[in-house]
Amino acid sequence: MGSGTSLDCCELTDIGRRRASNQDSKVVLAPWSVEQYRRRGWLFVVADGMGAHAAGEMASALAVEHVPLVYEKLAARSPPRALDAALRQAHAVIHERGENAADLKGMGTTCTALALVPRGALVGHVGDSRAYRVRGGRIDQLSRDHSLSWELEGQRTAGVDEPIPKNIITRSLGPQPRVDVDVEGPFPVDTGDVFVLCSDGLSGQVADEEIGLLAAGLSPDAAAAALVGLTLVRGAPDNVTVIVARAGRKEASQVAPGDPPWPLTDETANKKPQPLPVKLLAGAAASLLTALVFNPWSGLMVNDGVVGGLLGPDLAFPLALILSVTMALLFISCLLAAVLFVFASSTGPVRVLLPGAKLGGGPYRTYNCAASAPLLEGIVSSVESAAHGLSTRERDQLLAAVSAARSQITAGDFPAAITAAADAIAAYRRSIDAARGDDTAHG
Repeated sequence: MGSGTSLDCCELTDIGRRRASNQDSKVVLAPWSVEQYRRRGWLFVVADGMGAHAAGEMASALAVEHVPLVYEKLAARSPPRALDAALRQAHAVIHERGENAADLKGMGTTCTALALVPRGALVGHVGDSRAYRVRGGRIDQLSRDHSLSWELEGQRTAGVDEPIPKNIITRSLGPQPRVDVDVEGPFPVDTGDVFVLCSDGLSGQVADEEIGLLAAGLSPDAAAAALVGLTLVRGAPDNVTVIVARAGRKEASQVAPGDPPWPLTDETANKKPQPLPVKLLAGAAASLLTALVFNPWSGLMVNDGVVGGLLGPDLAFPLALILSVTMALLFISCLLAAVLFVFASSTGPVRVLLPGAKLGGGPYRTYNCAASAPLLEGIVSSVESAAHGLSTRERDQLLAAVSAARSQITAGDFPAAITAAADAIAAYRRSIDAARGDDTAHG
C-alpha cells in the first residue's frame, strides 16, 4: 500500500490448464507519498502477449516494463497525456524489438492500464484485456474490446447464427508501425469502488456479473484468488491474470470547478512551418515609405515639393501631416497583422479537458451484479461439477463447502454464501496446485 493512501489491491496470474507458458504480465505502481499520489496516482497494468515461442511473453513483459516507466517519467504532464504517451512509447519499443529479430517479428500484446488519480480513474487501452468498475450492485466495463466479435456485434444478418471468433483482436501493441490508443475517463471514484483489470483468460470464462459479485463481496486478496480459481474450475484454456483494487476514503474523487484543465496536446507538437504573409509585409513597407515621403518635416513634398507648389505651404503642411500619420498607422497595423498571422498559424489549438468532463464513450456495458440466488447457484454448480476428478479427501472438502454455500443461499445470507463459494473454489484450486507441483505456474 502506498504511503498516504487507503487503497487495497491484489494482483494474480496463472498459466491456466492448457498453456505451456504464461504470456500474461501485470504490474502495480503504487505512490510512495501523498505528493506523488497527487501528481500521478496509482497505476495498474495488465498485458496479454501474442506471438510464437517466447515472443508473446516478451511483448507483454516489455509493455508492463515501459508503460509504468514512461508514465512515471511524464508525471509532470496531465495524466491523460502521460498515459497515452506511455502506451505509445511501449508500442514503439515492442515494434522495434520485433522488427530487429526474426523469431520475434510480429509479436504483440494487449495492454490495459488504469491510473487512479485524485480527479478519478483513467483507462489507457489497446486490445481486449478489460477494465471494470464495481459499485452498488453494478459492474461497468470501462474499456471497449478491440476485437472482431466486438466490432461485428449487432451487425449480424437476421437468421444467421454463425459464431464470431472471439480470439481475433483488431488492435495491439507491437505488430504494426503505428497504433491507436483509447484513453477513457476520468471516471468518478467513490469510497468502496472496486476496479478489476483482467486478461481475456478471465473474462472469457467468468461472466461480468460473476466478476462483479466476487469483487464486491470479498476482499481484493480473496476476490483475485476466487476469480482465478473459478477460471480454473471452468477449464482455464488460456493464461489468466487479474488485478483487484478497492478504493478507500482517500481515493474518492476530488473535483472542483476551479481546478486547472488538463492539457491534451502539446503546443509545440502542433507547430507547422507557414509561408510569410507577403501581402501584409508589402503593405507595411509601402505604408512606411509613403509616411516617410509625406513627412511634413522632411520638406520633400511641402516646401519645394509638388504638394507645396500646388497648395501652398499653409495647406500643404497639415495635409502632409495627416497623410503621413495615416500611413504610419497603416504601417503599424499591417506589421502587427503579419506578426499575429505568423504566430497564430504556426500553432494549432491546444485541446484541454475541463474539470468534470471526460474522454471516450465508456462505460460501454453495465450489468447487475447484486448478490442473488441464481447468480450464486451458477458459481456453486460449476465448482460442484468439477469435483468428480478429485481425490476422495479433496472432493469431500469441496462438496462440504458447496453444501455450506447452498445452505446460506437458501437462508438468504448472501454475504456468507459468497464466502462459502470462495472456500469451495479455493479447495479446487489447492488440488490443482498440488497436482502441478510447480510454483512457477502462478504468482
